[in-house]
Amino acid sequence: MEIDLPFIWAGLIAFAVLAYVLLDGFDLGIGILFPFLKNREERHLAMNTIAPVWDGNETWLVLGGGGLFAVFPLAYAIVMPALYPLIIAMLLGLIFRGVAFEFIHRTTRMKSFWEFGFWGGSLIATIAQGMALGALVQGIAVDGRAYGGGNWDWFTPFSVLTALALVTGYALLGATWLMLKTEGETAVRARRLAMPLGAGLVALIGAVSLATPFLMPEYLDRWFGWPSGAWSAIVPILLALAVWQLWTGLKNHDDMRPFLATVAIFVLSYAGLGVSFYPNLVPPALTIAEAAAPDSSLMFLLVGAVVLIPMILGYTAYSYWVFRGKVRPGDGYH
Repeated sequence: MEIDLPFIWAGLIAFAVLAYVLLDGFDLGIGILFPFLKNREERHLAMNTIAPVWDGNETWLVLGGGGLFAVFPLAYAIVMPALYPLIIAMLLGLIFRGVAFEFIHRTTRMKSFWEFGFWGGSLIATIAQGMALGALVQGIAVDGRAYGGGNWDWFTPFSVLTALALVTGYALLGATWLMLKTEGETAVRARRLAMPLGAGLVALIGAVSLATPFLMPEYLDRWFGWPSGAWSAIVPILLALAVWQLWTGLKNHDDMRPFLATVAIFVLSYAGLGVSFYPNLVPPALTIAEAAAPDSSLMFLLVGAVVLIPMILGYTAYSYWVFRGKVRPGDGYH
């Protein structure tokens, strides 16, 4: 049986991007929530909940971006020029946020500046990611084998909507993570923040979901055509169940269920993107097969991925296991 290497690699890169969104999402969410935490001690407690894992979470971004360059070079060559301002803004935000993370604990006079930098870097990186997602979903103009659009095609009402949705979603991930990892007043405050964030995220997902099918005829057919629409309906049904679990978890003061429900909401929203995109890698016209490198290159890289990805999963799981449990004031890893 012939192995469909482009399809396998599309799945691996999709998994890497999803892993990044989930893992780096909650620590970006912690940064976004900084202004809403009570005081400096509570902000530093929130940072300590992610201190052992935040830099490892970004491994998946490197894997996803590097994999796209190596495995789907045509897609990389088209997408990057379309999204250069957003990619640069995201990287600068992540860099400044990373520097701020270290300097907050090593300075006295400029502590407020670096706290602002941690918040600003987290927010800018999230907005850039959300707008890049919106620009990709609405379609990228292709001229032959190159980007055929303008410098500002990425800036549209739809990309602003997806950015707002991602900021709200990451903030909800951060709030539910704090519920999971802290106790007392901090956990109560996180639960209070999670309530309106959850409602806002559901409303924004609804708005994005209603707008997406009308961006392209292909999207409309996949969501409302027959028989594809019958299979696609599974996603919103499961999404409604995840929202219900989030709501009941918050109402019942459950520590873990709201976080897991929020993760499920992200996974199902990501699955919805897959329903809209497949078999395209760059909508509206560049398919997975057309964008892929030669099979010999894909097989060579797959051998490395078979070794590397389980190693990343292993040390990620181990780090979360070692630093499991609640984090209390006075605990720290610096």
